[in-house]
Amino acid sequence: MKTILVAAALALVAPQANAQSAPVSPSPVKRTVISRIDVPNSTYEVITAILEIAPGFKAGKHIHPGIVSGYVTEGQFWLAIEGQPEKILNPGDGAPVPDRAVHNEGAVGDKPLKAIVTYVVQKGQPLVTPVKD
Repeated sequence: MKTILVAAALALVAPQANAQSAPVSPSPVKRTVISRIDVPNSTYEVITAILEIAPGFKAGKHIHPGIVSGYVTEGQFWLAIEGQPEKILNPGDGAPVPDRAVHNEGAVGDKPLKAIVTYVVQKGQPLVTPVKD
C-alpha cells in the first residue's frame, strides 16, 4: 500500500518538477548568416546577416563583441544606444553601433523589420550578449 501511495505522489509531483516555460516559437528575432569571412592577421571576422524582428518586439539591452553596421530593407527599426538619442530608421536608412555599445533595438509598428547587418566581431565570442539593467 505504501508503494502505491509513493508512486501516486511521485506521479503528481514529477510533471510539475519538470515543467518549464516553452521558448517562444517562432523566435521574435532571427539572424540568417549569409557570409562569414576571417579578417586576415587578426582575431576578428566579418559576419553579414539578414536580421528579422517581429512587429512590436524589442530585443532588450545587449552588446556585440565588435562594431555593427545595419541597413533597413523593410519595416521600421527602433535603435536606442546608451548615451545617444533614440532613432527610428526607415527602409534605406543605415546606422552603426559602436564596439560593445550597450543598446536596445526592435521593430516599430505592425510590420516586421528586415535589415542587412554587418558585424565586425571577435572570433569565438557570442554574437549577442544580454546586458542586465
